[in-house]
Amino acid sequence: MRAEEWDERYAERQQWSSDANALVAALLEGLAPGDAVDLAAGEGRHALWLADRGWRVTAVDFSAVGLDRGRAQAGADRVAWVAADVTTWATEPASLDLVLVAYLHLPEPDTLDLLTRAVGWVRPGGRLLVLGHDVGNLTAGVGGPQEPAILHSVDRLAPVAALLEVDRLEQVSRETPAGTALDTLLWGRRPAGTGRSGGSVRP
Repeated sequence: MRAEEWDERYAERQQWSSDANALVAALLEGLAPGDAVDLAAGEGRHALWLADRGWRVTAVDFSAVGLDRGRAQAGADRVAWVAADVTTWATEPASLDLVLVAYLHLPEPDTLDLLTRAVGWVRPGGRLLVLGHDVGNLTAGVGGPQEPAILHSVDRLAPVAALLEVDRLEQVSRETPAGTALDTLLWGRRPAGTGRSGGSVRP
């Protein structure tokens, strides 16, 4: 989907809850604040949630309209808002404590390329959190994109998980007003010894 199409969607109405996803909040609540990026941040609900808890956070999205909605929220001055295509955006290697990628859906090769690069941005010991619609949701869940090629699964994220010390890589359920949705969760940390001086991850 092009940026212009998302601009139109955001211009019509607020797309999602202003609250953080419950699973994202539960996983991140206990972490010490540091440097973070929220990729495909949309209206910035997770970036704002992180900033409210002391994180130095950058919100990246290709929809200027979505980011403008985020900028209009309380506490938005604590977030760096960047209008950019996440498939080409980059930051310094090993410069972040957290990369958050929530409900970003791209063709599988693009997803793997982005997430592999994202691991390279994380400091040793830092975290990657990926959450998105699972391909099983097409037949056993509700809502979400209906294109199998852009959905997540445990198998599809396995190459990224292989670069991490993984805490969780699994299908998870999420309750919605329309019923139970199925998501894929990848939650792990970059191993020590894979920082600026070397390692198997491309920066």
